Amino acid sequence: MDKTNPKLYCLEIRGDFACFTRPELKVERVSYDVITPSAARNIFQCIFWKPAIQWHVRRIEVLKPILRTSIRRNEVGSTMSPKATKPLFIEENRQQRTAYILRDVAYRIYAEMEFIPLEKRSEKERNECKDRKAETPTKYIKIFLRRVHKGQCFTQPYLGCREFSCSFKYVPQGREQDLPIDESRDLGIMLFDMDFEKNPQCPPPLFFHAKMEHGVIEVPHKSSKEILR
Repeated sequence: MDKTNPKLYCLEIRGDFACFTRPELKVERVSYDVITPSAARNIFQCIFWKPAIQWHVRRIEVLKPILRTSIRRNEVGSTMSPKATKPLFIEENRQQRTAYILRDVAYRIYAEMEFIPLEKRSEKERNECKDRKAETPTKYIKIFLRRVHKGQCFTQPYLGCREFSCSFKYVPQGREQDLPIDESRDLGIMLFDMDFEKNPQCPPPLFFHAKMEHGVIEVPHKSSKEILR
């Protein structure tokens, strides 16, 4: 695969509600104006993911005006430690909180599939590979395309919170599509993703300065200097 001009795979996603929580606001859930790259990556992974590949979101197109609403949600007010000896009763720890969310959303998200060569995977993954000759990018591209055309997914894709599920459809290259919204705005510092490579157990967050130009957000690569660590 040409790294200077990688092939991008496009999904069009739609949902009634979405909440891409801003991490700096902890008391109440407040959504970013648009979907974050990490949430977009998760949708691709819901459809298809293996240790042999990584998804990198490169562009986001906003297809509908940015609309907000507020709702009251029941949340558990505490967490249960793995070493806890007493059970956690949800009814006793339930809290009502206001969430400021998005409504009636639609996006086109473009991502590239990065193939991880066998020699760069863990020893366990190498030992589990039965047919090493078949380990090629083409193998995983075909699996993804077969699954996405059939509407298959390992888990239901969602928009920030699991209760906000979304529909998806694959958009082939070259097919004429509706234009994104004609709006530009500075979205400020946005969550890019979590750095699982640095610390898989407690990954630190990565950020970037997001700008929407006529409904389009160009997302830098993880290795770019634009990523704030």
